[in-house]
Parts: sequence; structure tokens; C-alpha cells
Amino acid sequence: MKKVKQTYKMKESLTGFLFVFPAFLPILIFWVIPVLYSVGLSFTDWDMMSKDINFVGLNNYRSLINQTDFARVLKNTLVFSLGSVIPTIVLGLMAALALNGAHKGTGVYRMAMFAPYITPMVAVSIVWSWIFEPRVGILNYILGVIGITGIEWTQSSDTSMLSVIIVTVWKQIGWAMIFYMEALRKVSKNLLEAASIDGANALKRFFNITVPMISPTTFFLFIIMTINSLQAYDQIQVLTQGGPAGSTRTLLYYYYIEAFETFNTGKASAAALFLVAITIVLSLLETRASKKFVYYE
Repeated sequence: MKKVKQTYKMKESLTGFLFVFPAFLPILIFWVIPVLYSVGLSFTDWDMMSKDINFVGLNNYRSLINQTDFARVLKNTLVFSLGSVIPTIVLGLMAALALNGAHKGTGVYRMAMFAPYITPMVAVSIVWSWIFEPRVGILNYILGVIGITGIEWTQSSDTSMLSVIIVTVWKQIGWAMIFYMEALRKVSKNLLEAASIDGANALKRFFNITVPMISPTTFFLFIIMTINSLQAYDQIQVLTQGGPAGSTRTLLYYYYIEAFETFNTGKASAAALFLVAITIVLSLLETRASKKFVYYE
């Protein structure tokens, strides 16, 4: 009987594996194998041109850690992530609250808010590069009309990161808004009415009922947008090319420079693994935080 059961379990496991294998094969080919290949390259000094590949151990990692520019890259990545994720979530929630409900004309506003998200980032960045132009850009013209001195925007290391963050936030607000609008529809009206009867004002109802009940959506957006911010490249390439003076050079852009401009593939692979490690650590931290602060029905 035991042999029969074991044989049956083996056949069952094999059948399950065969069903899963077609879906797993693309992941294996296009993700698992390239990641393992990158791990191997991070221990070499390959330049993508030479046939010789020399093993250098942990030298690439030591070089990154001891490099002053790399510390600045990590700082830029952190500033960009926080500066783009938090305002997007806050403004997306505000837009959802403003457009929540069946009011006349809200469909047009929703479409207008969501349109930037479905527009390619390269096209959006090109338009904003004209808007940010210090001499003839419309933004500085508007500032001049209201009596404010024009800003250098993307051409100054003091404001270049702010410029990239503005473009990123503007593009993503509509996406966050759509998720929040659906979450707000699911907030219990009975709880809101009961709180109102008990004397709670609108502010207390929002923070004590609405915010906890939409917390799963907030957590989801925070995770996805954090990962997206770590992978940001298009807007940085079009608007600033990582400058001025490296002020907008994030980890992914640093990887691009090392891999495709200086052809230091080993060091670029090490930087890419740093990016993967940071993404995993942030995801784990955010998942642990969600257990304490996220409300689940």
C-alpha cells in the first residue's frame, strides 16, 4: 500500500509540475538565468568587448562601497524615491476624494487626470523639458508674471532632482487616484453614518475610518511605486542625463553608465545586484510594517 501511495504521489507531483512548467519556462529563460548570469559577471572584469574574462572576486563590490560617487548615487536614489512616492500617494488620494461620487462632469476630470499615466514617459519628459526651459519655458514665464524670479530647473544641481520628481509625480497621480477611487467606494457608509451620529466631524471620520479602511490600497501603491522609483530611467535620461554634476544620477542610471558608456560590465552587474538587494529589503520592511498598520476586513 505504501508503494502504491508513493507512486500515486509521484505521478500527482509530476502532473502538477507539467502544468506549471509552461508558465515557469519564460520566467526561467528571461529572469532566473539572466540574474544568475549577472551574479557571475559581478565577480569579473569583463568589458563586453574582450574575449578574456578574468575573475576578480569581490573587487567590484569593494570598489562600489569605497567610491564616494556611489554613496551620492544611493542618496539620490533615496531622495528620488521618497520625493516621488509620498507626494504621488497623497495627491492621488486628494484627487480621488475630490472626484469621488457620481457628480456631473467627473468623468472628464478622471480622464484628464489619468491621461498622463498612459502617455509614454519619454514623450512626457520631452514636453516637460520645454516647460522647464529657463529662458523661454512657460513655467518661468508664469513665475515672472506673478513676480517670482525664474529658476534654472533642470540646468541647476540645486533644482534638477526637484524637476525630475515633479514630472514623475505629475505622471503617476492619475494612476494612484484610480485605485483610491475604487477603495473609497468600499468604505462602509454605515460606519461613517454611525460616527457622524456619535458626533465625529469629517476630519475625525476620515482619519479614524476612511484611512484605516483604504490602508491595503495605500500599502499596495507604496510597494509598487517604490519599486518603480528604483527603476526610473526614462525621465532622468531625457531631462538631465544624470546631471548636472551627477545630481540626478540614481542607482539604475549609474548601472546604465557603467554598463553601456564605460563598458565596465562587472561593476555594472554588482550595482544591479545592489539594486535588487535594496528592492528586496524594502519590500520585506514594508510587508512587515503592513502587518501593524494595514487594516484587513
